[in-house]
Parts: sequence; C-alpha cells; structure tokens
Amino acid sequence: MRMILIAGGWSTERDVSLSGARGIKDALIRLGHQVRFLDPALEFAEIIPAAKEADFAFLNLHGSPGEDGLIQAMLEEAGCPYQGAGPRASFLALNKAAAKAVYAKHGLRTPRWRLFTGIPGEADTCDLPCPLFVKPNTGGSSLGMSRVAAPEEFGPALAKVFALGQAALVEECIPGLELTCAVLADAPLPVILIRPRAGTIFFDYENKYAADGAEEICPAPVDAALTAEVQEMSLAAHKALGIDGYSRSDFMVDADGKPFILETNTLPGMTPTSLLPRAAKTVGLDFDALVAELVRLGLAAHKAKA
Repeated sequence: MRMILIAGGWSTERDVSLSGARGIKDALIRLGHQVRFLDPALEFAEIIPAAKEADFAFLNLHGSPGEDGLIQAMLEEAGCPYQGAGPRASFLALNKAAAKAVYAKHGLRTPRWRLFTGIPGEADTCDLPCPLFVKPNTGGSSLGMSRVAAPEEFGPALAKVFALGQAALVEECIPGLELTCAVLADAPLPVILIRPRAGTIFFDYENKYAADGAEEICPAPVDAALTAEVQEMSLAAHKALGIDGYSRSDFMVDADGKPFILETNTLPGMTPTSLLPRAAKTVGLDFDALVAELVRLGLAAHKAKA
C-alpha cells in the first residue's frame, strides 16, 4: 500500500515522535509498503493532499497536534484510513481533566484532582494535601511535571506548567506500585510493572526513554486479582473514551492494593524502549507484527464507518 507516516509535529514530545517513526518506517517497508514521511511542522498544508493520494496514514504523533484529534479529522476529510482513535476520543483522552471526568462517569477509580488554568483571580493554593503531582493538562512523557512535597513548592510547579502555555492538572499522590496496561483490538495485553531507577521519585522523561532508565517487567509480578482488575479498568477506559484499535492506560496501586487510573494514551510510544511493543512481544507479536496489526485494525475501522 501507499503509506504516509506522519510524525514530528511541534509539541514538546517532537523528539520522541521522530525517534519512534524511524522504527515504524523500517517496519512498514519490511512489510512491503511504500512510505512517504510527512512532518506536520514542516508540511502541514500537504496533509490533506497527501492523504487523498494514500491508501493509509500511520500516525506517530504525541501531544498536540496528533493526540488531540486534529490530524485524524484532517485525514477523515481526505477519506484516508489511519490507525487508532478518532478525533473525539483523541481529544477527550489527551485532556487529562476531561478524561478523568469520563472515568468518574463510568465508575473508574482515579486520584483526586483539580484543574488550574492560570486565569486572573484563580486561587494559587490547592485544597488537596501534599504530596501532589502538577502536570500539563494535555502534555505527555512527564515533561513539565513536578512532585510537590510542601505547599511552598506549589506556586513554582504551576508556573513551570504555565510557562509551557498549558493548564495544570493537579493530582493527589498515590504512593505504591506503578503499572501500565495496553489494549489491542479490544483485548487487554499483559500488565507491566514500572520501577523508576534509583534516585528518581517518579517515572520521568529520562526513566521513560534513556537506555538505562526504569526497569519495566512484563508480565508484572503481581497477583492475579490485581492483574485482572487493571486489565478490566484499562479496557473500560478504552471503551468509555470511545477509542478504536489500541490504547495504553497508566495506574498507581495504593497500599491496600487498589489501582487508580491516571490517564489513557491514544498513540502510545513506539520507540525501542516503549511499553506497548514490550507488552505485544510478550503475547507473540514482534514489532513488525504489531505494526501490521495496527494497520489491519485501522483499515477495518475505516471500512466499518464507510
């Protein structure tokens, strides 16, 4: 097939997007496809014309544009199939506060949270007890994220997010195990346990992408009941947000063994160290097979909507 591989963009996660795109391009070529690379930051006006000539678009964008649904909407305007969530689900999932509101509607346990937008007159303190996490409401890869241990650290943490042009999602800290679980073709994959490397306090950018970063164990060495609950919650979040094809949800597990869903990713990372390829490999899907399956799912979803 004639493929366009869309990656790069202008979010703070541009480098991660481009890194993953290199491996995806190689896989698509090995699978027999013709691949044109397209970077929205440099060729935005070319998206719709290129999509009209293509048989399929493979997206590897993180943040906005891409995970916000904009590029998906443009591809639909061109009638071009693509993998993963549509515009509505992408928009809801990328906005952490909106996703948490959807989780609450569907009875999914999530940490207590507040949204700070930086408008004049907004309170500069939070009624949630420390420690807290302060993060960009529509960001990813833990960029701009801070752990607030004391009230005097709250203002600088907000300022750090506002400097990125973002609203801030403030979330209570749930100390305990960190787990993540992907969904592929409406079925949960094995759960992964994440252990940040020594000396770090959360799964930050370096933990995620450095070769000597966090330890990631798949399947997670946790009991069957917790595994099942995390998988059920991942699938429930996937369906509640209206996601197609695949997703990956992140969790914290408290001292009582209760999992709390943090967020859901509609375009999970596809770098050599990313979590989705690791989970897929555990069930017998190597990287090329995973890419082929995502293309298959995207074509099927497009056909179902036609």
